[in-house]
Amino acid sequence: MTTTGLSVTRLTPVLGAEIHGVHLDTIDESGLRQVHDALIAHQVIFFRDQDISVESQMRLGAHFGELVAHPNDPGLEGHPEVMIIHADESSKRVAGESWHSDVSCDSEPPLGSILRIHTLPETGGDTLFASMYAAFDALSATMQAFLEGLTATHDGAPYYRSVNARIGRDDGGRTYPHATHPVVRTHPESGRKALFVNRMFTTQIEGLSRRESDALLAFLFEHIEQPQFQVRFRWAKDSIAFWDNRCVQHQAIWDYWPETRSGYRVTIKGDRPV
Repeated sequence: MTTTGLSVTRLTPVLGAEIHGVHLDTIDESGLRQVHDALIAHQVIFFRDQDISVESQMRLGAHFGELVAHPNDPGLEGHPEVMIIHADESSKRVAGESWHSDVSCDSEPPLGSILRIHTLPETGGDTLFASMYAAFDALSATMQAFLEGLTATHDGAPYYRSVNARIGRDDGGRTYPHATHPVVRTHPESGRKALFVNRMFTTQIEGLSRRESDALLAFLFEHIEQPQFQVRFRWAKDSIAFWDNRCVQHQAIWDYWPETRSGYRVTIKGDRPV
């Protein structure tokens, strides 16, 4: 399938776009380049009516980089790189309930994630995405300069162990990723600056006292989560979201219990933030 008809519709002034006129099962090289360019320009992009196989989803992700398995959640049988996103009446939690950038605790956090939802509740189950470019740009020049000199600890253990305790899963003494990253990172492709701290994984600002660190992180978390930096995506069956973890955070809304929401996610390896 050629991509002559591929079109991009912006969703907000700061981030988000829907891509039309292409099917990801049969997309060609020209189309993949356009998808890449749309991701860099809009930070998170969405596709509708994509009834594709898990294998096709993996091939799509692999075009943009090496696929990686999740450090805590088991993958689909035979495909460890495919994360199962599922919640139903028996669930005690859902993935991504608080604002985060996927696995930012890794020394090389993911470039991006591609999620296809195939089963949906009658209503609800939206996902919020927020631009960390916009969040950084909205700060005063003085605060920007201060933050650019700081690094922060991102620790996977507190969050992942709490998840395992809630669902009764024994982590068997497993170790989890732990890394130090700049509070403000420069995107390796766009060259833009983005805030890179999040509620799920960031635990400490290096070089500050605990009290100072907690106060600064609380300010940044509240700042990041303002609605003017966000786009809200309403899923439909076989929709796909592809987000850039280097400049976007997201939060899944669990407002549909006891109904079922289910899909598959692949995650693309990134590089060390600078």
